[in-house]
This record gives sequence, C-alpha cells and structure tokens, in this order.
Amino acid sequence: MPDMALLVIDMQNGFLCERSPLFIDGAPATVPACAAVIRACREREIPVFFVTRAYAADGSDVELTRRAVWEAGGKPLSPGCAAELSADMPEAFGRDARDFRIVKPRYSAFFATGLDLILRRLGVRRLVLAGTTTPNCIRTTCYDAISLDYTVTVLSDCTSSKTQEIQAANLRDMANVGAEILDAAAFLRRLAAG
Repeated sequence: MPDMALLVIDMQNGFLCERSPLFIDGAPATVPACAAVIRACREREIPVFFVTRAYAADGSDVELTRRAVWEAGGKPLSPGCAAELSADMPEAFGRDARDFRIVKPRYSAFFATGLDLILRRLGVRRLVLAGTTTPNCIRTTCYDAISLDYTVTVLSDCTSSKTQEIQAANLRDMANVGAEILDAAAFLRRLAAG
C-alpha cells in the first residue's frame, strides 16, 4: 500500500452549482483535473478519500456564520434540498468500492473526524489535497495535516477560490508553511514516473 493518499474535499453540487448560495466561482473548472487525478490514484492503488459536508434538514449543525445564507438559499447539502444543491459529487469522479468517505462538520478534514486514525492505520504519511475552497477547507486541512506531521502537496488547478487573487495568495501562504504546490499535470507525471 502506498504511503500517500488523495483527499478530495467538498467537490459537491452545493459548491459547484451557480444557483447555490455556497457556489465557488472557480470550482466547476477544476472537475476535469480532479477526475484525472482520482483515476490515476485509483489505478495505482493510492487511497482516495472524499471528504464532504452534509447538513441536517433542520440546520442544527450548520456553522453559525453560514446559517442565515443556508436557510435563505434553499438549504444546500441537506436532505430534501434541490438536486443541484445536494451533497452529491460530479459523475466524472465515478465510484469505487475502495474509496473512503468522510463527512466533516467544519472546514478541516481533520476536525471532529476519524481521518487521522484511518490514515495512520493505512500507513499514510503524504497527503495530496484537491477540492474547494482553497482559503477555507483546503487551507485548514493543509495546516492541520502539517501540524500532524504529514507531508502535504496541494494541487493548484484542482483547488479553487472565489477569485484568482484569493487563490494565489492562499497557495503562497501554504507554500510558505511547507506545503508543496503542484499542478495536476506535474503530479500525474510524477505518478507515471513511479
């Protein structure tokens, strides 16, 4: 088993649909690159973790800072919301019985989840991050991973922000604390080289 895992964070309809109040402008454009990386990792038996959000229908677990927007915007990522606002992921990602599913209650994939325990039991020491949004869920997961002594690679064109300026600034900040920043093509070349 490789010592690497891919974390695909919050790539769900509720963040990808323009009609959602949680829509991230740059996220839909990252779907093809994310799908290519997911396929390549599965082919090499690198564990793929889909780390997602899901809210209760009554909103009791929605962040305080997001609650009003969530209620007014059709209650995305919760049971009974419109399909385009749902917690479902793009079909391009496919499904594989070997994939792991982690539902996180807040921004970091590590906060109040069993992710660290599973990664350690699998012998994972290196994490590759993809998904949305870069300044929130990607960045908090990156910082927590570094604090837990994982080596972190962030895929620049598999992550997204509201603007390119926000994206660039957050990628720089993560590089400054020790994360490696690569685009999907460079990562795929590295995988192919073994």
